[in-house]
Amino acid sequence: MMADEATRRVFPTEPASHLRPRSRSVKSLVSTPESSFWRTFRSSTLHPSYLHLPITSLSFSPNSSLLAAASSTSVRVFSSLSLSEYDPDFDPTLFATLPLPDLAYSPSFRCDGALIAAGCENGAVRVFDLPNDKPPKTLRRLNAHSCASRVVGFPLLDHKLRLFSAGDDALFVQWDLPTETPLFSVPGAHRDYIRAGSPSPVSPDVFVTGSYDHTVKIWDARVDSGASSVLSINHGHPVESVLFLPSGGLVATAGGNTIKIWDVIAGGKPVYSVETHNKTVTALTLAKVRDDTRLLSVSIDGYLKSFDFSRFKITHSMRYPAPLLSVAFSPTGTIRVVGTNNGAMYMGIKKKKDEFEDQVGSDDFAWSVPLPEKPTSRKNIRYFKRGQSEKPSEGDFIIKRPEKVKLKEHDRLLRKFLHKDALVSVLKTQQTTSIMAVLEELVARRKLIKCISNLDNDELKLLLSFISKKATQPWCARFLMDLAKWVLEIRAEDIRSGGPEMAVHVRNLRSMVAHEIQVQRSLQEIQGMISPLLVIAGK
Repeated sequence: MMADEATRRVFPTEPASHLRPRSRSVKSLVSTPESSFWRTFRSSTLHPSYLHLPITSLSFSPNSSLLAAASSTSVRVFSSLSLSEYDPDFDPTLFATLPLPDLAYSPSFRCDGALIAAGCENGAVRVFDLPNDKPPKTLRRLNAHSCASRVVGFPLLDHKLRLFSAGDDALFVQWDLPTETPLFSVPGAHRDYIRAGSPSPVSPDVFVTGSYDHTVKIWDARVDSGASSVLSINHGHPVESVLFLPSGGLVATAGGNTIKIWDVIAGGKPVYSVETHNKTVTALTLAKVRDDTRLLSVSIDGYLKSFDFSRFKITHSMRYPAPLLSVAFSPTGTIRVVGTNNGAMYMGIKKKKDEFEDQVGSDDFAWSVPLPEKPTSRKNIRYFKRGQSEKPSEGDFIIKRPEKVKLKEHDRLLRKFLHKDALVSVLKTQQTTSIMAVLEELVARRKLIKCISNLDNDELKLLLSFISKKATQPWCARFLMDLAKWVLEIRAEDIRSGGPEMAVHVRNLRSMVAHEIQVQRSLQEIQGMISPLLVIAGK
């Protein structure tokens, strides 16, 4: 054994430079300033023992000392001081519970943080005070809504005696708190439920509301009661959230999977549209990112996204394990909270600089670039070289290079999101399995109908030819029959004016359908003849 060990060929065990693990130092970290900012937040989950039902709304007090969460029949107020003190079990201090007789909606703090208001399912709006050493007390009970009061808010400016509300009865009201009387009331402000509202940051008398009738309206309380809105905008989807941007001249609206920015000063001119979410956007809020302001959006697809509305660019995205219904960001820029449909609250708490650097230095997933190798001394080092013709021995560990996958043209086009070009490319190959795979991928991406609408006449002929030839194959018949129906409905005018070649494809499709119907009738006749024989044979 000793002789064998001595005569065995020895090769260097030091790995190649491109196989060495990359350095994790902070200096080599490659990231944008935006991602560096969001990385400074420590993520935690609020213990769900308090909240069991969907968290429909979240709100911070103006000085960031309190956080209100609406869930079920109560509004729970947490002390943000306990949120900022990290605990592995993370059970923050419950500052107060606001009991409500029915489902609670839209908690809102006054500009000084001394009062909080919330809406109810029965239509009442309740105002509570928040003393430090006593339980919260109901100060006012405002009754005007006949259905759920979904939107409640105080003006952002120093106007402490006003409050506005809106609800499912399409009524919009501005209240005078001392007298509990409406100052400005608009019955039938919208034609459907009002589910969103926001006060203007530049005037205590200007508000914006959003409704399920797809419209967003700007109201001015200085106009006589009962007058029409100052401005009406059609969002195109049921509106889930609206928000004035800090300048007061722009309004952000969310409905469907679309977020739109509107210029109010220019008469409701659309400025930009964002479609980065896959499902309905449920809430919007503003976030202070260093010296800038970002628009945060959450959706039931589980994503929170940060939008820079000065550059019209998505700057960051975060994924959560549950559909998101609400979001709040503290005015001091230190706490981020999202609420889910299962009662959990996911918190992000800003860390200190030195703590952040320690974590990044030990993070296995930190992006980094390799540091330059230091020159090593060549004294007392033995080298053993191997030629290219040398074959591996029995004890050698062989590392194979990964084979490069050669993508087909339609796969490359799909990776570039060129959906119509990918469909045309695969139709030209006349390979049934590839064509069906691309069609199913377009259905999954919800782009098939749009691709059919954008095909020109020659490309439409390719699609009709494929359908007429393959629609009777059992494994794809149901899909292609539905596809043929959509093509004939969407492109009816182009098919009529397509000339004789288009008529030939339609005639072939009609003949194929007629032949398939005849075959099915024949099979039913055969089944009718065989069934009695099988019954007799069974007896």
